Amino acid sequence: MPTNRNARDKSPHADDAVLGGEARPLPIGGVVLGGIEGVKRRLAAAVEEQRIAALCDGLNYGEAGLELVLEALQDESPKVQFAAYSLLKDSDSSKVKQYLSNYLPWFEFDVLKVDAQGVINSRYKKQAQFLAEDLCNGVTLEMVAIPGGTFIMGSSKTEKGYRLWESPQHQVKLQSFFMGKYSVTQAQWEAIVALPQVNSSLNRNPSRFKGANLPVEQISWYDAVEFCARLSQKTGRQYRLPSEAEWEYACRAGTNTPFHFGETITSKIANYRGTKTYSFEPKGEYREQTTPVGHFQVANAFGLYDMHGSVCEWCADRWHYNYVEAPTDGSVWSQDNANDYRARLLREKPTGLLRGGSWYEGPLGCRSAFRLGYVLGDSPYDCFGFRVVCEAA
Repeated sequence: MPTNRNARDKSPHADDAVLGGEARPLPIGGVVLGGIEGVKRRLAAAVEEQRIAALCDGLNYGEAGLELVLEALQDESPKVQFAAYSLLKDSDSSKVKQYLSNYLPWFEFDVLKVDAQGVINSRYKKQAQFLAEDLCNGVTLEMVAIPGGTFIMGSSKTEKGYRLWESPQHQVKLQSFFMGKYSVTQAQWEAIVALPQVNSSLNRNPSRFKGANLPVEQISWYDAVEFCARLSQKTGRQYRLPSEAEWEYACRAGTNTPFHFGETITSKIANYRGTKTYSFEPKGEYREQTTPVGHFQVANAFGLYDMHGSVCEWCADRWHYNYVEAPTDGSVWSQDNANDYRARLLREKPTGLLRGGSWYEGPLGCRSAFRLGYVLGDSPYDCFGFRVVCEAA
């Protein structure tokens, strides 16, 4: 700010006003420049906060300002992109709606790795694109874009906690898809339950542990399928439960260790029975209940949160005792396996499966490869939840 101006001079100046000489707080690290030209200059600033503040002012300048906000959707900073997206997503402009229909904003998240002692030996930031579904009344469902790829499904016989039903290891190739950033929350559940029934009724508030941002639990497989049907009807996209292969691929996010965190986990980065240990890490906390989604503020390399612990998550597949004859394209495995004696025995009681472990499980049950079978018609526990997927456009 120039220092030679008269302190009593109250007239508007180009370097201290945005609209008609109206005084505005100074942005971080710089001066406020007037008019649409000032907004343009601030959008070229190096500091993210300045660019974000300029976006808010840009909408005051009609079509020219709107164009600037639309251009900011391509900004190099995910924070600026998301700020622009947040300003535009509720717009009634047909131009904006058309533009956003094919736009996926980016978000930034922290990823970390731990060694066998549970010590964090790497922490870094990554970015991913996401799709935001407005469920009404300010409730949003965020779906992360999961890139296609190939991975080895299952665990080796040398992995601690290995079970026969986690083998044989086999290669699976998947196409890209979207997956919920978090387990479905109670707020999201209530928003969808309020919609018209498709096939079956749903309990408005089934969870034992109450809280809008807590994962919904005590959910049966049939409940989760009905949720997906209502969500699909509302959004026009085909939502469903993930296949077991999609779930494990998304959980691993390019890793082949027991956990996407590395060789072990700790109760500082996940919600499970932390009083039990997996490797050489110290004993931790056993919370005995769910925690808000994203509570630990760390994701895997795809941008998904709470994949280990929290709540067990339903998959679309039926339970199979092993991976003999399992699909290799990531599709849902719903038919019986000729080699699966347990499936034949339970034919009168269809059995589904859950992944990820929960707040109740010890670390062995929270591994990326861990599988849990459960009869679909039985009453669900207070650690059974789910997250959803939909096809990439």
